[in-house]
Amino acid sequence: MKKVLFTETVLRDANQSLIATRMPIEAFEPILETMDKAGYYSVECWGGATFDSCMRYLNEDPWERLRRIKAKMPNTKLQMLLRGQNLLGYKHYPDDVVRKFVERSVANGIDVIRIFDALNDIRNIEVAVDETLKNGAIASGAISYTTSPVHTLEKYAQLCADMKSMGVQTICIKDMAGVMTPAESYDLVSAIKDKVDVPIVLHTHCTTGMAFMTYLKGVEAGADIIDTATSCLSGGTSQPATETLYHALEQLGYETGLKEEVINAVNNHFKKYSEECLQSGLLDPKVLKTDTNALNYKIPGGMLSNLISQLKQQNAIERLDEVLAETPRVREDLGYPPLVTPMSQMVGVQAATNVLLGERYKSIGKEVKAYLRGEYGRAPGEVNAELEQKVLGEGGKPMECRFADTLEPIFEKTKAELGSRAKCDEDVLSYISFPQVAEKFFADREKGAERPVKYKIELIG
Repeated sequence: MKKVLFTETVLRDANQSLIATRMPIEAFEPILETMDKAGYYSVECWGGATFDSCMRYLNEDPWERLRRIKAKMPNTKLQMLLRGQNLLGYKHYPDDVVRKFVERSVANGIDVIRIFDALNDIRNIEVAVDETLKNGAIASGAISYTTSPVHTLEKYAQLCADMKSMGVQTICIKDMAGVMTPAESYDLVSAIKDKVDVPIVLHTHCTTGMAFMTYLKGVEAGADIIDTATSCLSGGTSQPATETLYHALEQLGYETGLKEEVINAVNNHFKKYSEECLQSGLLDPKVLKTDTNALNYKIPGGMLSNLISQLKQQNAIERLDEVLAETPRVREDLGYPPLVTPMSQMVGVQAATNVLLGERYKSIGKEVKAYLRGEYGRAPGEVNAELEQKVLGEGGKPMECRFADTLEPIFEKTKAELGSRAKCDEDVLSYISFPQVAEKFFADREKGAERPVKYKIELIG
């Protein structure tokens, strides 16, 4: 019997997508021992935006959160999302920091690290993959999925073959915008399966309404693991519902390994919390709606909300349609980067700037300039020559080497500078990742500042 395994995302991506990662540990710690008996392949509980949000909004130590989860879930693989050389931040870090971060993540309880690069430049995941393997954890290489004239089935399959030769044990198709159609899912999974013999993970969002169909066709093509969220925190910008897919796949003759009574108990626990989030306004009903705009513009939901917010601040919301039309043109000029953090922010801001100033590239953002210099990696396609020349000068070329090769080691130096403010290596990594946020967190910790208690959650400012 064919097996399809489940990764439960409620502790990370589901709550990141729906409530901006504001779920305090008190909201889920009581159900962890039950979750440990559900039969999940893994539980995604760390990485992404959880690290920053723990310190910034919840006054929690993200490392301590991970240790507490592990203590209650010793039998389930704990999983995190890592942005390759960017770790959990928005810039590239030196190799010594990447290695130390991975080593401490595994030491504190992580079993599976899903590692991706926004440009699918695998030079930017090789150090994280290597260190994950050295520490005995599972390295899952992830494709940042998008569609464009330069993103072909052949190129994706070759990318997976390159990741396999790097040592990854699973490969994830990461559809961050929820734009993958059922046909694309079937074709891509099939192409990868023809090229490499590793388990394939499917990850998508319900944003455009495609997700359930996309999963079923992907499973039909041979996908081995799917990312789902307990039903009360599923749908919209989150993942498809765990229980729904459990029932559908079991009825179709697949073995899932899930225990129905346990996954129902998990959902019953989170129901109360999700209802309170709705009542408080933390969970905006808008994010639960289906929005098919992304199918036309290939813009993730979070990027769209950022564009709307930016235009409102400029009193220019009536120009949204112009910005949406400009976005794919900017993306083409930049060589069709996938619209995932940080590329989505760069492309969106530049498109808005072009429209509001009435002249394309009259002002170019510093991040876009860094991208054109090659500091984020290789552009997937050909970059607009005039734009490149405008930034790099006549005859200028982007760097050929991996940007991290130009960075000096900083871990030991930062550790010495922090002195007694850092109680351990984990504190040093927190500071390197988010200096100002960590400084405040350390200061509050010193004076014994109270943490927000269960369900006492501040709304996003």
